[in-house]
Amino acid sequence: MLATAIFRENKLHDITHWGIRATIGVIFIVQGSGKFDPGFAGFLTNIGVPIELQIPMALAETIGGVLLIIGVLSRISSSILSIIMLGAIFHVKGAANLTGEGGYALDLLILAGVLLIIVAGPGRVSISHLVKRIPRFLQ
Repeated sequence: MLATAIFRENKLHDITHWGIRATIGVIFIVQGSGKFDPGFAGFLTNIGVPIELQIPMALAETIGGVLLIIGVLSRISSSILSIIMLGAIFHVKGAANLTGEGGYALDLLILAGVLLIIVAGPGRVSISHLVKRIPRFLQ
């Protein structure tokens, strides 16, 4: 007899799915709030990014992290955060070393997590699940 996994009815799946969202959300809140520091503007000029993008980047990461934790607009915020992670991997770190100094292993792992949220959605432990009127593509 074949064993089957039923994800929709498993509470452990729901808790794990929320845990992934919450972990990634907290990381983005912490990283995004650090980007409001005026010293971050100097880093942006060093890597060739206009200073005007400091506030939009900080807001996207901070608000995106909050939206991931509460489970509202998870797919949209994950899409924006995946673009930010691609920029971190390819523009900031140059995709040179997977590990070691300047490695992008953690960035790649976070990118995989937000791509998972885009595909799987917010899950049942979310405000989007509680409010049944939100269309699936906005969850």
